[in-house]
Amino acid sequence: MSQLPPPLPPRTLVISPNWIGDAVMAQPLLALLRAAHPERPIDVLAPPQVAPVWRQMAEVDQVLETPFRHGPLQLRERWRYARELRRRGYAAAYVLPNTLKYALIPWLAGIPQRVGYKGESRYGLINVMHHDDVPPRPMVPFYAALARAPQTPLQPVPRPALQASAEQIAAACARTGLDPQRPLVAFAPGAEFGSAKRWPASHFAGLAQAIVAAHPQVQIALLGSPKDKDVCAEVVAGAGSAAAALHNLAGATSLAEAVALIARAGAVVSNDSGLLHIASALNRPVVAIYGPTDPGHAPPFSDVAASISLRLECAPCKQRECPLGHQDCMQKIAPQQVWQTLQPMLTPID
Repeated sequence: MSQLPPPLPPRTLVISPNWIGDAVMAQPLLALLRAAHPERPIDVLAPPQVAPVWRQMAEVDQVLETPFRHGPLQLRERWRYARELRRRGYAAAYVLPNTLKYALIPWLAGIPQRVGYKGESRYGLINVMHHDDVPPRPMVPFYAALARAPQTPLQPVPRPALQASAEQIAAACARTGLDPQRPLVAFAPGAEFGSAKRWPASHFAGLAQAIVAAHPQVQIALLGSPKDKDVCAEVVAGAGSAAAALHNLAGATSLAEAVALIARAGAVVSNDSGLLHIASALNRPVVAIYGPTDPGHAPPFSDVAASISLRLECAPCKQRECPLGHQDCMQKIAPQQVWQTLQPMLTPID
């Protein structure tokens, strides 16, 4: 009689947040889970717009893209999808979003250990319940705490880390027309959360002029989603004679290509956005510009990094639009101030 094949090893499921930056800042959780259970492959269930970030993490075995629309509960669809997940043999699921609907999936799939924060009162759906009733923690330790038992005292955690191969970088440069022999600086002038988080396009343009004057061989890639194309066009239009060095690639690259170009960059200047956290996790020199958000909540972790914030009395307001109408927290950060911070980072790029 033929022998049955050996049982497959149990797997771990991580359910991704909906934001790129949050996904990046959850990577240390995966590093801790891998260290605790090296025998368990880690799968990530992620929205399509976030999935490419997880594919840049060494700990991830497979990325499963969520088939659900934003907003509706879609209970029947979630039940059907949970049946598919049940066949994959998960021993544990880590539910990073705080919503009820994401906690339903591992419960319906019969995954025995379901770890997460209380969120929308998810008692029963989450059976290893963490509580965040203390003052808000930075996002990296907030997610990393899920790797340990609830109420475990905070411990040092690794920095977020992504990887991009030389082949991926070369292909992205070739497709976008960037010269692999010339130094590259990346700008991220957009911000998905709202316009209050955007340093003015005219200020980015002034910074571009200073960079090109000091480093005539430089190329500056303007990165972002299709929504950022217009603001990036404003940067190019305001850059004067430096405009020839600028490449408006907002909406013209996939997220994986943007990751590759950031990995190639000698430095990155960014608002508080997902691309900032990608640059940090790739350990690129970073200048991060904060206005309505708290630089201590989600700072860059690169070896060479600087956070610029005026820390006005009205900030951080955490609003999508400036409630006072002046946006002083960003307007009053002058291009020269950012240039003084960035300049030492660019010394090696020529």
